[in-house]
Amino acid sequence: MKKRRLGPFMVAPIGLGAMRLAGPNVFGPPDNRADAIALLRAAVDGGVDHIDTAQYYGPDIVNELIREALHPYPPELALVSKVGARRASRGGVLVADEPAQLRRGIEDNLRTLRVDQLAVVNLRLMRDDGPDAFFDDQLAAMLSARDDGLIAAIGLSNATLAHVLHALESTELACVQNAFHLANRSSQSVLDECSRRNIAFVPFFPLGFSGAGAVLSSPEVVATATRLRCTPAQVALAWALTFPNVLLIPGTSSIRHLRENLDASGVQLDSEALRQLSPIGDGS
Repeated sequence: MKKRRLGPFMVAPIGLGAMRLAGPNVFGPPDNRADAIALLRAAVDGGVDHIDTAQYYGPDIVNELIREALHPYPPELALVSKVGARRASRGGVLVADEPAQLRRGIEDNLRTLRVDQLAVVNLRLMRDDGPDAFFDDQLAAMLSARDDGLIAAIGLSNATLAHVLHALESTELACVQNAFHLANRSSQSVLDECSRRNIAFVPFFPLGFSGAGAVLSSPEVVATATRLRCTPAQVALAWALTFPNVLLIPGTSSIRHLRENLDASGVQLDSEALRQLSPIGDGS
């Protein structure tokens, strides 16, 4: 598939979410460090030029793995991170979204990844408040980091449509990262606005979750995969890619699953598949 826009960059439609390279619950080291290193190298060898990470994955662990595996980085590789959270000593996720904390988080990412500039940093919104004076202060911190050359572009994560529209009054956005998949289309209005403005929409958890209502065990997804001779995961990813501004960052700790995910870019969903998949999660 042709490359797609990520702010000032053009990247392959399917990248890599590095979160799962850490230990259980995204905390601590992986069970096998060598395997994690090998997966990162296999991803880049397979054409991945967009890796999504965060300093609080581990914490520190995932960025250190990326640096060990790939530094010095290929010039076309877009490293994207996020700020707004930190980890407690036992792994809990805590809010760290004051303007000074955002700046420190960006600097920590630069240090551990050993780069002078990140392609994009997403402001992860950790509060339920709408766009307000505090959000303006957060945006000001992100703009300051961009003006100082620490980041090339700004994104938002876990954002409402109101946040997106408010942010666009003061800055361009490279991307928006929200939950979105076949069974959860609650961010459809955000995706549509991003599409109108040529902003990348990067769904996290594009394969959904296990358990009741799981995407990959949905009868419609399984039937489509069987008919098209691909896997349910490839069907779910190919469906997301029917939106022209979507960039995918599926995570995995397995090279086999990595290759399965990357091969989803070659899956073509016909009109019958789109009709069959349409009711899943519609209106959620």
